[in-house]
Amino acid sequence: MCGITGLLTFGSVGRPELLHVVGRMAQAIAHRGPDDHGEWADARHGVALGHLRLSIVDLSAAGHQPMVSASGRFVLVFNGEVYNHAELRRALESEGAAPAWRGHSDTETLLAGFECWGVEATLLRCVGMFALALWDTRERRLQLARDRFGEKPLYYGWVRGAFVFGSELKALRAHPGFAAPVCTHAVAEYLRLLYVPAPWSIHEGVYKLEPGCLLTVQDKPPETAPSQPIRAPGAHGTLSVHRWWKLAQVVEQAARERLRDDAEAIEVLEARLAEAVRLQSLADVPLGAFLSGGVDSSLIVALMQQQSARPVQTFTVAFEDPRYDESPHAAAVARHLGTEHHELRVTSAEARSIVPELPTMYDEPFADSSQIPTHLVCRAARSQVTVALSGDAGDELFGGYNRYLWAPRVWGHVSWLHPAARRAVGGGSLRVAASASEHAAVALRHVRHPAEKMRKLATAMEGAHSVDDLYRNLVACWPAPRALLQDPAGLPERRMELPELPHAGLDGSPARMMYWDALTYLPDDILCKVDRAAMAISLETRVPFLDHRVAELAWRLPPQMKLRAGQTKWALRQVLYRHVPRALVERPKSGFAIPLADWLRGPLREWAESLLEEAGLRDQGFLQGRPIRLAWQQHLAGSHDWSQRLWSVLMFQSWLRTNRVA
Repeated sequence: MCGITGLLTFGSVGRPELLHVVGRMAQAIAHRGPDDHGEWADARHGVALGHLRLSIVDLSAAGHQPMVSASGRFVLVFNGEVYNHAELRRALESEGAAPAWRGHSDTETLLAGFECWGVEATLLRCVGMFALALWDTRERRLQLARDRFGEKPLYYGWVRGAFVFGSELKALRAHPGFAAPVCTHAVAEYLRLLYVPAPWSIHEGVYKLEPGCLLTVQDKPPETAPSQPIRAPGAHGTLSVHRWWKLAQVVEQAARERLRDDAEAIEVLEARLAEAVRLQSLADVPLGAFLSGGVDSSLIVALMQQQSARPVQTFTVAFEDPRYDESPHAAAVARHLGTEHHELRVTSAEARSIVPELPTMYDEPFADSSQIPTHLVCRAARSQVTVALSGDAGDELFGGYNRYLWAPRVWGHVSWLHPAARRAVGGGSLRVAASASEHAAVALRHVRHPAEKMRKLATAMEGAHSVDDLYRNLVACWPAPRALLQDPAGLPERRMELPELPHAGLDGSPARMMYWDALTYLPDDILCKVDRAAMAISLETRVPFLDHRVAELAWRLPPQMKLRAGQTKWALRQVLYRHVPRALVERPKSGFAIPLADWLRGPLREWAESLLEEAGLRDQGFLQGRPIRLAWQQHLAGSHDWSQRLWSVLMFQSWLRTNRVA
């Protein structure tokens, strides 16, 4: 795991200045790679690359980056891991295309692959997570690439005098020509979703490269930024973006290869997951795993321990508030599996002490409040290991979110109502929604705090004309964010944009929700959250569920193998029960939560009040004070729980103050 950055200038710049600027950009993200750093520049073409290294595989100087290929044609900076790089080396050797290896890093393997097979063909052979920048000295071409699901981040954009890129916005801001204002569209989408969705970033003229995409700049970049992000396939002058991997194609292919037999599916799933865990357990540094005691993390740890000759190191955080403390469940699973378990006990005050760090850690507004416990468990792991495996992505791939169960069921029993009647349900007639069908009670059987969930569902039904609309409303924080902006001119109020669906393979609304979540919520919220929380303290995280072969298998499972008898993740549970007794993991899904509503009414109230003061909001120039103050007063009075909405505003205001953005 590392940090990468670089630039391609529009005009003539000397090599010393290029090295100085790229070194400055790299230093801004030094936390991503404390073990080594390097810079490379070619003044003839105005290109410079920078790298920060967190040494995981091949700790020697042979893994130093930027790395030049054996022929001298390619120069590469690479962030991530290619788990099957030993297999790729053997393939190169069998084809007589392997160079005289200098070390055993996956970066060197990639360069040899690019020389032999080409860039896209090599990426398609890779099992891994990555963001990379490649300069082709022969073709005078810069290429940026991101992994299939977006585990590793990559920003790019325009500053005065150069096209720039980096693992985090900090690197781009460190360029002396950076002066990008806040993007109003990004603010609106952030308030809607709690994160800035790709390909947007919080700054105008700066964008995120979307997962599975390859960006190419031929020779010199365009000197001005496009007014809108470039979506694949698309181009802007000499810059083009296209997808080298498409989830839609995976879903369509899976529809032709459905697994129909339960027993066969469970066997194949366990074997595929075990192989992913084996590959991701390879490292030249200490390795462990997060363990919450839930289905996903317990299964990853069980498969790790099954393959390990010594106890796996596992990590969890214990909170003093029993409503949010999952540590007893994690400890029970750890005892059963025989892991070396580490439990970090954290007081509420210690957890709240993370809050001032969040605007810097997350680099742009980000308001998933589980960012706090996520960073805490990363800290716990980093005290003992350099790499930690997680159970992320199990929900999106195998049907783990409660909305997949109860939203379609409840909608099916109220969709026949006249829209005015549905608005009445959405406006507060919770008993109507809850009693619309006995199936609603079944769907909520495995839900923690079902009354809160039903309240959110009832609100989401207001204005919904289909179950897809209901999904949009369920994932929205502020449903009409444009109304919060001081200057919404030119920004129409519109529904949340959803990725285009594949032509086949999505059987029913739960499958559509999983597909949309995999393309939006997973990369832009879950993976972003974990990457920043971990890399802030130089911890590498790995996600076995995102081995693309596991994901492909997940889409081959029919819906009834994911959601069955009112229960989520049915197939994963069947694999887990082979290793862990059912009683240890069967409990309502809770997520990685904190008592945010109570904190805002109590110990964080003074801090929140300072950021939500109406004159201050007005002076900032972005958000209207009146609707926000109303939500704050209702929350303090206890008539509503607006903690999520308020947290989004607080994180935005805190980010503005920290980053001194005009």
